[in-house]
Amino acid sequence: MAYSASVPWRAGGARISPLQGGSARQARHRELKLKLAILEKRYGDLHTALFEAAQVHRQLCAPRLVRCGGFEIASEIFAVRYLPGDFFTTEETDGGLILALGDVCGKGLAAGMWTPCLVGLVRAHAAATSEPHAILAGVNREFCRMHAPLTSLFMARLDPASGAVDYCSAGHPPALLLRADGRIELLSQGGMLLGMAGEASFGTGRVELGSDDVLLAYSDGVIESRDSSDQEFGGERLEALLRGIGSGSSTAVLFSILAALQDFAAPNPLTDDTSLVVVRRDTVGS
Repeated sequence: MAYSASVPWRAGGARISPLQGGSARQARHRELKLKLAILEKRYGDLHTALFEAAQVHRQLCAPRLVRCGGFEIASEIFAVRYLPGDFFTTEETDGGLILALGDVCGKGLAAGMWTPCLVGLVRAHAAATSEPHAILAGVNREFCRMHAPLTSLFMARLDPASGAVDYCSAGHPPALLLRADGRIELLSQGGMLLGMAGEASFGTGRVELGSDDVLLAYSDGVIESRDSSDQEFGGERLEALLRGIGSGSSTAVLFSILAALQDFAAPNPLTDDTSLVVVRRDTVGS
């Protein structure tokens, strides 16, 4: 049956003219446009808030390049969801320079909201003692009382005068020490993840960085990155890469590793927060 523009038609039992139907559609269209505008504004506000939170996280962390005596320290953190659960901080104490690289289990806001707490705890305990194992034990006790998420943490104290590095790892991937002659040492002394047991104890290891030695600390997002065939980057590949790069400036080593990691994973996106810290000692310039 054909309808004429001049003949009223029924909808739900009511007689509605084509003119009235057009007005109703226009009103509905305006209503949808208004709702869309509200949603777009809320999305924009949320995006702005997340960006501001990421800037706060950046300010809580150490500068991307830190120099202390003969030590040069370069770092970078990439978030997979706006706000990273990884963090890196440095603190100068009477006993030396404290550095801490941490990784809160999880991703996004849930993990990222714990990083200011962790940074604050590390700094508070570093003000009381410069011993890495004691700092970790104190942070761990408070973290357990808070029922905070499990967290891995690599901590070290650098002595600019002697080049000595006292370190402690709480469930963190072993840091790599590349000697100037090409040898690689794994820094694995420490203990369990933070947040597992309130009375956990942590062992301390000691190494000494000579001229042009390079120390690399990283989060598991580096070695767990996958390529297009679902193969992990892995620790052995990272060791070979570091050895192949050799001893350049800390910034040059950092960017070389990041470039190799991106080439390996492309075109896959990041699946976990990724952080790198490169420490180099130059006794000539100290």
